[in-house]
Amino acid sequence: MSRKLAHGAGQAIRQLPGLPQEVLELRELAVVRQLATRKGFTVVGGIDIDPAKIEAAITPKTKAIVPVHLYGLSADMKAISEIARKRKLFVVEDNAQGIDGHGPGWKQGELSDAVCTSFIIQKNLGTFGDGGAVVTNRDDVDATVRRLRNHGSTVRSVHSMGYNSRLDDLHAGILCVKLKHIAQWTDRRRQIAARYTKGLQGTSLKLPYEPAGYRHAYHLYVVETPRRASLERHLLEKGVDAKLHYPIAIHQQEGYPWGQLADARPAVPNCEKNAAECVSLPMFPELTDAEVDYTIETCVAWDKKAS
Repeated sequence: MSRKLAHGAGQAIRQLPGLPQEVLELRELAVVRQLATRKGFTVVGGIDIDPAKIEAAITPKTKAIVPVHLYGLSADMKAISEIARKRKLFVVEDNAQGIDGHGPGWKQGELSDAVCTSFIIQKNLGTFGDGGAVVTNRDDVDATVRRLRNHGSTVRSVHSMGYNSRLDDLHAGILCVKLKHIAQWTDRRRQIAARYTKGLQGTSLKLPYEPAGYRHAYHLYVVETPRRASLERHLLEKGVDAKLHYPIAIHQQEGYPWGQLADARPAVPNCEKNAAECVSLPMFPELTDAEVDYTIETCVAWDKKAS
């Protein structure tokens, strides 16, 4: 998510009256960094949010839940929205990696107060540079974000607290063209993911999953192995452009929580395990089947040798 959008959405929620001052968060640095450095926001970590554990983390100060649709798989928004409604909390989705994804019977944005997304070039819907957007059906959030993005102004020469965070017309034009193709590109990502999953079955790698009724957008195809360094080295030596998303958990970053009110040592074993074992295989719509098969063959050969 664009850091300014995370900040702007957080500011919009903070400015609504009569609310306490805490945020329940996950595992996406731009979100955590921007919310954690805002006075009154506290961050609690994980990977994909587990609705069963949310209520235990809610305190009298909790203000909002910020589910991150990490790697392209939507969080369980139905369960999260039910908790939020019962506890009178706001929900702000981060779908920077999950655009065009959905769950069974619902789409992103239907069950929340706002959705923040990113248009940076490597995202599923990327422009030729940087950018992002906040999507909401709430008039109050809409008005606040529009003001914040434009130096705090809605009337020329009249300003309040705000930022220079407008999307350039050139980027908007590019996105309008690319938006027409996003479903087709997601379909291709899903074909590639299915090919990876079929070809890597039976190896020691932990593979991504897709619950019934969900549309995984596969921004990334992330496998996990305790022998991550060995696999990464083997793939790179064979010409496969493997990446690590993300090898250092947020609470393990130097200086965290950066002087703010947050638990410096949260109990997030899933997050720490993922950070230590994750490897992203190549994933973009232009990949050919032959390139995907080569990556599969390279992984299978490594697994046989390492076993």
